[in-house]
Amino acid sequence: MNASTSPADHDWNDLLQQGTGPVQQSFLDLVRDTRDYVGYHPNVVWGDLQTPRYAEAMLRLVVGFHELPDDVEAGVAARTARAQYIGQDGRSYHVLLGEQALLTNIGGADVMRSQLQHLLKATALPGLTLGIIPARAPLHIYPGDGFSLFDDRRAEVEGYRGAETITDPARLQVFRAAFALLQPSAVYGQDARDLIKATISVT
Repeated sequence: MNASTSPADHDWNDLLQQGTGPVQQSFLDLVRDTRDYVGYHPNVVWGDLQTPRYAEAMLRLVVGFHELPDDVEAGVAARTARAQYIGQDGRSYHVLLGEQALLTNIGGADVMRSQLQHLLKATALPGLTLGIIPARAPLHIYPGDGFSLFDDRRAEVEGYRGAETITDPARLQVFRAAFALLQPSAVYGQDARDLIKATISVT
């Protein structure tokens, strides 16, 4: 699967019924073929920066909710493999996290502390621009759902019903506009690191 492929909703659902491994492998293929990524993740840590323990805890919740085959080990391997492309071959990533993503308890305190420490180190990764939207930051648009834009040609929106793939240019423009309005509310650099450190201290 490459970045120009546009599977319908039922294709993702079919993959999901096989377990987390096939879905995560498809996303890994998509990431590999993407040069320019833009994403907004209000409630949980972006998949490409998840630690193995955080990813495992997250995928176990997915397996339990959807009653899937337990292939979490394969899902974790594919999800965490996405990180290898950050900073590689001129790829660029601009990611916005909501402060809630630092606070949502996935896997317990130990898992969260390790994840936040990993996130702190990731702020220095080449090719990655990481912003965090503080909980009390004024917003210029309602928060909405998280989304990912791949090469400005494809959007993925994930929720309880699975992932929705969007390629229609008019609909993609909605996500571009939303990101442009969310970005001014985010903090970057040292301010973002300070926010992560403050969360670690109380986790």
